[in-house]
Amino acid sequence: MEINEATVRKIAGLARLKVSDDEVSSLQGELSSILSWVSELEEVDTDDVEPMTSAVDTVVKLRKDEVTDGGYAKLVTKNAPKSEDDFFVVPKVVE
Repeated sequence: MEINEATVRKIAGLARLKVSDDEVSSLQGELSSILSWVSELEEVDTDDVEPMTSAVDTVVKLRKDEVTDGGYAKLVTKNAPKSEDDFFVVPKVVE
């Protein structure tokens, strides 16, 4: 796919880039070659390829989903700059 000067300028505007007249012709060629490469990728048959999230197989380490007694509020708020009745006290930010 060929990219024209107007398209380069529009892309530059959307990206909020300042492009000089000298750079437009260079960018035309670069963007055209990128789109040509992408169109080559469209020709690859990927019907039998499983989607993947990583290049290597990994196993997610999970902890047991157990209910605990909690009850550590005093320990949690112990080092807080300000606490009251086992709750953190923070300045009001909404009026």
